[in-house]
Amino acid sequence: MLREKVIVTTLTAPMLSSLDRCDRCGAQAYVRVTLGGGGELMFCAHHARQHEDKLREMSASIHDESERLVASSSSSVDGD
Repeated sequence: MLREKVIVTTLTAPMLSSLDRCDRCGAQAYVRVTLGGGGELMFCAHHARQHEDKLREMSASIHDESERLVASSSSSVDGD
């Protein structure tokens, strides 16, 4: 029986999850940075803001989901 080889081209999950951790401090990552050479860095919102200028200078692709922090904190306040 001949089996076809399946090639997966997706390198990263579309959304960050609680399993994704900041490369600087280990907190939950809300920002994924893809570098020009294909490398990837994960940052919490704090460290992403701290390094944002340098990352933009490097023309890194930045996927930012930190708005989820605001949405989750406002929903917990509304629930009281």
